[in-house]
Amino acid sequence: MNKKLLITGSFFGILGIILGAYAAHGLGKLIDADAVKTFETGVRYQIYHAFLLLILGGTSFVSFKSKKVILYLIISGVIFFSGSIYGLATNELSSFDFKTIAIITPIGGLLLIMAWIMMLIGIIRNKVD
Repeated sequence: MNKKLLITGSFFGILGIILGAYAAHGLGKLIDADAVKTFETGVRYQIYHAFLLLILGGTSFVSFKSKKVILYLIISGVIFFSGSIYGLATNELSSFDFKTIAIITPIGGLLLIMAWIMMLIGIIRNKVD
């Protein structure tokens, strides 16, 4: 499980850096400044959760079962939250209207919050100081 957490965290980190660089150096030519800021919010939350996965994968303060749940919550949350933000920010560049699925953004945010809650519960339940 730790390897899956570390691989997923690394992947999200790599993708976040690539998308952040694109937002900083290329996206501004295609969309307005507010949309770039929105896009960067998606990048920032993706990077935060990449770090969380890397920390979680390198520690033993949460059980295997909790780590598994947290991993799936973060994967789903990042896809729903950051992914929908990427789509909404670049909506004018696509033939698909991402505004029709904008409801998945707060659902993704809720999944990310649930991952943090699961981690907190796992830490509290851990008997080792």
